[in-house]
Amino acid sequence: MKAAVFREVGKPLAVEDIRIDKPGPHEVLIRTVASGLCHSDLHFIDGVIPAKFPVVLGHESAGIVEQVGSEVRTVRPGDHVITCTNSFCGHCSQCLTGHANLCDSPETRRGDAETPRLSDAAGAITHFANVSGFAEQIITHEHGVVAMRRDMPFDRAALIGCAVTTGFGAVVNAVKLQPGETIVIIGCGGVGLSAINAAAIAGAGRIIAIDLAAEKRQLATLFGATDFICAAETDPVEAVIELTGGGAPHVLECIGSKRTAEQAFAMLGRGGMATILGMIAPGVNLEIPGAHFIAEKKIQGCLMGSSRFPVEMPRLVDFYLSGRLKLDDLISRRISLEQVNEGFDEMRGGKLARSVIMFDH
Repeated sequence: MKAAVFREVGKPLAVEDIRIDKPGPHEVLIRTVASGLCHSDLHFIDGVIPAKFPVVLGHESAGIVEQVGSEVRTVRPGDHVITCTNSFCGHCSQCLTGHANLCDSPETRRGDAETPRLSDAAGAITHFANVSGFAEQIITHEHGVVAMRRDMPFDRAALIGCAVTTGFGAVVNAVKLQPGETIVIIGCGGVGLSAINAAAIAGAGRIIAIDLAAEKRQLATLFGATDFICAAETDPVEAVIELTGGGAPHVLECIGSKRTAEQAFAMLGRGGMATILGMIAPGVNLEIPGAHFIAEKKIQGCLMGSSRFPVEMPRLVDFYLSGRLKLDDLISRRISLEQVNEGFDEMRGGKLARSVIMFDH
């Protein structure tokens, strides 16, 4: 099959023919139809986060099940599915207490002594985030996919695999936003726009969106923002404090930089909570004034929207098909696998919401 293989920082991804193994007892083989380009992938491409080379990136995908292992019970050939980056075992302490997104059981991955899921003539290719979606086929654990309605378009469904689940889930599950509350959302990419959409559906009284690109104002407003701050034109911390009369109760950081994470905490009012969704590079430490904690200001992380994928992803599909989830406007461009490097170059510009690779079959 063809896949975009990442072999070295500073070098473009190369579309190559590689081998994909047959599914094991609890694994599923999927024909990829659509894969979104995520900023998390870009962190690895730019060397912000180290990768194990060679690797096939991509973790936001949707497709059709082609084969299933002998013990698979959750899906069957022909099912339309969305992939999940956090495959879960189903019986560890995290899974049994409702935190399947935090499961790190090795059971959902293949060990070093086993035949690799992906390989070429030189040997194993790293299987990324239990998906490796920049390829014509995907192999993963059965708990790494969720079946969906057949009337759901694949390109929109792919976004649910990461951006939408992360942003929407964070508002509902981590922030637990109440009707009438104010929330600040830093970053208006796929995750941030999904969070804005979720806040609007949840009945937020005020949704303050922040981005460096002034062009994002129109998109942010379309998704439900009541206010927009261009961080390239004004100090966003001062602006939020002024707009809220002293600080916000909830701030969601959707970028993953030291500066924006620290700004998120600085924007809080007394008793407020900052939730960090972005992937901050290893070794980076946040500088937060200790005196702020006296006012009961808090900061927390959130992985994949703290979501329960098998339950919440079908709900998001229903939200879209009922007209409440704005996925059409989240896609800026549809591209081919061969255009993957071009898509990431455009992402670096910061003016697009999301590009999606469409696989022709």
